[in-house]
Amino acid sequence: MPTLDWIGKKAVENHHNEIPFRLLKCDNNLSVGDPEEGNLIVQGDNLHALKALLPYYAGKVKCIYIDPPYNTGNEKWIYNDNVNSPEIKRWLNEVVGREGEDLSRHDKWLCMMYPRLQLLRRLLSEDGGIFISVDYNEESNCRLLLDEVFGSSNYRNTFVVSRVKKNIKEREKVKSANFGHNSILFYSKSNRTLIDPPTKIQEKKVRWHAFDAPGIRPTMEYELFGFKPPKNRHWMYSQNRAMEMINKELLRPNPRSGKPQYRLEESNITMLDTNWTDLQEAGFKWNFPNGEKNVELIKRIVRMISDRDSIILDSFAGSGTTAHAVLDLNKKEGGNRKFILVELEENICKEVTAERVKRVISGYEVEKPKGGTEKVEGLGGGFRYCKLTKPLFDEFGNVNKEVKFEDLARHIFFSETGQPLPEKIIKSPLIGIYDNTAYYLLYNGIMGDKTINGGNMLTSSILKSLPKYSGQKIIFGEGTRLSLSRLRKEGIIFKQIPYEVKVT
Repeated sequence: MPTLDWIGKKAVENHHNEIPFRLLKCDNNLSVGDPEEGNLIVQGDNLHALKALLPYYAGKVKCIYIDPPYNTGNEKWIYNDNVNSPEIKRWLNEVVGREGEDLSRHDKWLCMMYPRLQLLRRLLSEDGGIFISVDYNEESNCRLLLDEVFGSSNYRNTFVVSRVKKNIKEREKVKSANFGHNSILFYSKSNRTLIDPPTKIQEKKVRWHAFDAPGIRPTMEYELFGFKPPKNRHWMYSQNRAMEMINKELLRPNPRSGKPQYRLEESNITMLDTNWTDLQEAGFKWNFPNGEKNVELIKRIVRMISDRDSIILDSFAGSGTTAHAVLDLNKKEGGNRKFILVELEENICKEVTAERVKRVISGYEVEKPKGGTEKVEGLGGGFRYCKLTKPLFDEFGNVNKEVKFEDLARHIFFSETGQPLPEKIIKSPLIGIYDNTAYYLLYNGIMGDKTINGGNMLTSSILKSLPKYSGQKIIFGEGTRLSLSRLRKEGIIFKQIPYEVKVT
């Protein structure tokens, strides 16, 4: 199988594992509506944001849609399209080192995308899928990159959508014809991923169709009405199925040629293929430079793969179209889908992403073509606006003072099991059970003793007051006064904070 190599690849192959876990701090002043809706807008580098989301959402996201920079080399994009923003340049210099100073546009783009795709894959559910908008600049590289991260067998489709057409004042010579479409690559997490394909209304009357198909399948090359399949083709169905169709008069020889044909019943719905040129990729209603994504396009993607309660993630949020699409579908279909958006640039996140979603939730006015305005009804909902703060651990490996019990609990459970804890608030030292092992955390006065280090030491009295579990127990705390023989007798593995807590 072809493999993809580029300058800087070795430096970033393990980078997603080296990124520290950070805290997410919600800003109530920028949050909107009911905070319990479960929707998030996160401002910050999406590499750090995705890592911060893992203890909460690993394996839970049904649909990921991203619209990363197309890498055209056009410096005028507000979301710097040639991956040359100060934040990403700083990241390349820190991670790739001096080698990064000579990276080409394509190498930079691949260095930026690789660790992010690795984290996105960990967030995706086993029956989930990822959709990535690209154009010709990076489509071939992106395919090979996705083959490596998700597996070539999990490639499902490439959808094509219409680009904005270019007008010229007069005829002139050009290097190439205008590209009429961009692509959306679709990869699954596993073979469990199924979609509800989009359809269109197209009335078709009863008709008869040839019963053979391209390819060679020995089990489908039996004799039918005195015929064998044409060369390099096979019958559509097994022999038993064909006999059933004959008995029901659904399969018969064509009166003119005698060749087998099967009956296609009347239908008014046709499944769409990968040609989505009925939709234009961009929309232009929210004054986003060069256009935002078309809401109807994202709705088609979300509806195709998600359930009514699915989580939808967009880590290159831009103008916030993905949240708009999710809220619109929930309103029209009575769904309860959740969205998570991540936007790197602070001014865009506040003034464009969050502002648009706020207006979509609450309602807004638009200008009418012939003057005046009209009110657009709000879709309802709400979101928490969050920022990335300090890592869980400082440069000396100690737990940061800002870290709360629940933050550390979620980190420990995820780093030990690879599984996120439920969204409900944790109020017990028994933080979770996985694979017949119970995990406990003694930290920050969870046992009710608010004195310094109170309740954070495993003692006989603390052990007696812990929630009971008959199997293997792993207990994290600042220390223990129980002997090794007592720990073994009680079925306890004790791990000391912070030294035995996995940092990344």
